[in-house]
Amino acid sequence: MFGRIASHYDLMNRLMTFGQDVRWRKEAIRRLEIPAGALVLDAGAGTGDISLQIRRSRKDVRVIASDLTPAMMLAGKKRPGAGDILWVAADAQHLPFAHGTFDGVISGYLLRNVGDLDRTLAEQSRVLKPGSRWVALDTTPPQHNILQPFVRFHLQVVIPLLGRLVTGDVEAYRYLPDSTEGFLEAGCLAERIRAAGISGVGYVRRMLGTMAIHWGKKV
Repeated sequence: MFGRIASHYDLMNRLMTFGQDVRWRKEAIRRLEIPAGALVLDAGAGTGDISLQIRRSRKDVRVIASDLTPAMMLAGKKRPGAGDILWVAADAQHLPFAHGTFDGVISGYLLRNVGDLDRTLAEQSRVLKPGSRWVALDTTPPQHNILQPFVRFHLQVVIPLLGRLVTGDVEAYRYLPDSTEGFLEAGCLAERIRAAGISGVGYVRRMLGTMAIHWGKKV
């Protein structure tokens, strides 16, 4: 599915979020608190939005972008600055890196798409150096409040319509809202992150509560 939409992935992200996804990625990167000369893993990197932003702002930082979908990485490799990133085909549930390799691990829109969330979190914790930072940006189910009907209309009607008009792939853009509403609430996800060996876990919600940035530190 991600292979089918790779060529339109970045445009759809901008349209669906009214361009706010760029700000959220920048905030996620700030919360990673990358040290000088660090080696960072962007897990589930897709077309490399996070990896490229890190390299644009921090030339001293080395970035490995890993993803399971070759078509997404091929699209990313065509983007300016992609040559400064090491692209690695990898399953987030079985990362091909040694224990304690990275000075930071970050992901964007990965966690709700994996088959085994706990294994994925454990793998990210495993490849982090002790004391290093961990950050994840992902969607989260809408909160039960007065805005919920409007949020659900955007998820269930507007996004599939955009998907049909821009990509011709309605199925993929029905999957996105369905996977969002079926994913863990932000507080529940925080508990799972702590269980994986990440301490000091915190999070913030964005876009009327449908996006969340989680962060913490390897014990």
